[in-house]
Amino acid sequence: AAFQYLLVQKTGAQKNVGLIQLNRPKALNALCEGLMAELRRALEAMESDPEVGAIVLTGSQKAFAAGADIKEMQNKTFQECYNSGFLAGWDKVSVVRKPIIAAVNGYAVSAPHLPAPPVPTPAPPDPSLPPLSQLGGGCELAMMCDIIYAGEKAEFGQPEILLGTIPGAGGTQRLTRAVGKSLAMEMVLTGDRISA
Repeated sequence: AAFQYLLVQKTGAQKNVGLIQLNRPKALNALCEGLMAELRRALEAMESDPEVGAIVLTGSQKAFAAGADIKEMQNKTFQECYNSGFLAGWDKVSVVRKPIIAAVNGYAVSAPHLPAPPVPTPAPPDPSLPPLSQLGGGCELAMMCDIIYAGEKAEFGQPEILLGTIPGAGGTQRLTRAVGKSLAMEMVLTGDRISA
């Protein structure tokens, strides 16, 4: 099947590793409805392929995934987003019966992309990286995977609090299990990021 937003292949010496690369570089791999539908299809195909033993989900060097495409959602009400089944694509990642490894070497940070009023935030460590207003639930997507392999440039965070909202795809619950209650609360309540 042809994909617009993903690069999909079987790799490894025995071609038994499914590789899914998010491919929306101009949007920092923001998870639009089309990408999520393709991700669901790719995961279903690899899950039913007897040759595939494990799946690697990755993005680019700059961004694993910027999360939900807020530009696509900005004119929708909560009810419209909820009723559209948008989160169903996200849920597929956590129920695949084969191990999924998130290979992250770049941003996996949650925060809406919408322009927001100025909020005092710490300066990003690297001025060439995108501001918080361009990021979204990539951390949540990574945490839905069975294993996270973080490269040297990986950064994780849930800074929605800086814009007056919360992670919407189970990020607060998964983060607590991944890093412990104290660090999870610090990250969620302050918007601080952690690096690999």
